[in-house]
Amino acid sequence: MVSGIISTKKQGEQKITEKIVLAYSGGLDTSVLIKWLQENFNAEVISVTVDVGQKEDLNEIEKKAKKLGVLKHYSIDAKKNFAKNFVFPAIKANALYEGKYPISTSLSRPLIVEEMVKIAKENNATGLAHGCTGKGNDQVRFDVSFASLAPDLKMIAPVRDWKLTRKEELEYANKRGIYVSNAAKKYSIDQSIWGRSIECGILEDPDKEPPEDVFEWTTTPEKAPNTPQYVSIKFQNGVPISLNDKDMEPLYLIKMLNEIAGKHGVGRIDHIEDRLVGIKSREIYECPAATVLLEAHKDLEKLVLTRHEVFFKQNIDSKWTFLAYAGLWNDPLREDLEAFINKSQEKVNGTVRLKLFKGGLQVVGRSSNFSLYDKNLVNYDIKTGFNQSYSKGFIELWGLQTKMANLLKQKIKDQEVAE
Repeated sequence: MVSGIISTKKQGEQKITEKIVLAYSGGLDTSVLIKWLQENFNAEVISVTVDVGQKEDLNEIEKKAKKLGVLKHYSIDAKKNFAKNFVFPAIKANALYEGKYPISTSLSRPLIVEEMVKIAKENNATGLAHGCTGKGNDQVRFDVSFASLAPDLKMIAPVRDWKLTRKEELEYANKRGIYVSNAAKKYSIDQSIWGRSIECGILEDPDKEPPEDVFEWTTTPEKAPNTPQYVSIKFQNGVPISLNDKDMEPLYLIKMLNEIAGKHGVGRIDHIEDRLVGIKSREIYECPAATVLLEAHKDLEKLVLTRHEVFFKQNIDSKWTFLAYAGLWNDPLREDLEAFINKSQEKVNGTVRLKLFKGGLQVVGRSSNFSLYDKNLVNYDIKTGFNQSYSKGFIELWGLQTKMANLLKQKIKDQEVAE
């Protein structure tokens, strides 16, 4: 018998007392939770699958949910909303948590909660549930968003609150006849158009190279094409509007870049991440389009923004990214920061060319009508309006306090030696 998960109530003795809306992915955790909530919480379960581009068969997910006895199932196509209102703001903010992770999973959680809350209100539900563990970040994102948008509803997190292990869940699924794919048995996977995250199993050893079966969106660099591919991305007000001179809707542009960059092995991320709960974790991501677009956007900003804007915005971007990563999407500060970010993006218009080759990514060209780059100022072969004689006085003043501090340090040292 599996400890802490099998119901202690006999079938037929339960009286329905709750109506719970569950964030349902079709995977191990949430499939187990449908039965768990029915058996242990006396609940009718309404399952909600929000499509943010996870490349899964929503019809099969719905069939599975209904087979497990849900009261209702909702499949919501939120891909366009996700691309325009969540991913694009992240591009503007150069959102890379700890300089590596494009917060692909993080961005989808507030959107999923928004849809869940709408459905909960339509169905007079009594609670909201998710399948997050007590060790990860997603529990924070769901719980804080639940509390922000539906504080009157119960928040239920069975995997965390009952301390369910992956082994216990697999045993429970087997006993209840719940189908679990081979991939789900091996890894914990989350996907959206902005990226794919993979955890568990051998990946928990930070010293082991990820096996190739971990990756689905990216070709191993050794097998990537032997010829580089160039891509051209046009930005307007800080967001991409065309790929290789073809205007595209946000969703389609991201999809195409995922395919192109993934084919060349671009977008694999393996890093040690600091979770909110204090744990250092080894994380594996595939983010082809995100890797390309963020690199291009940062490069274009450096061309059109002043040094002061670039340096100041780095701090704003870092704070915005942390809020999104840390489950504080609904905090007023995010909108405050976006007011500055959006203003700065008015000049981020132009085109960036990049070279993709064997897992590598390199910006090879950029142009903009708002460019602050003046070739005449940097040209060493001709006389320009830049008066080089001014540099001598500038350097003297620029380093004056540094010079004074070191003179003082030497004076004190000399005095100590004399004594």
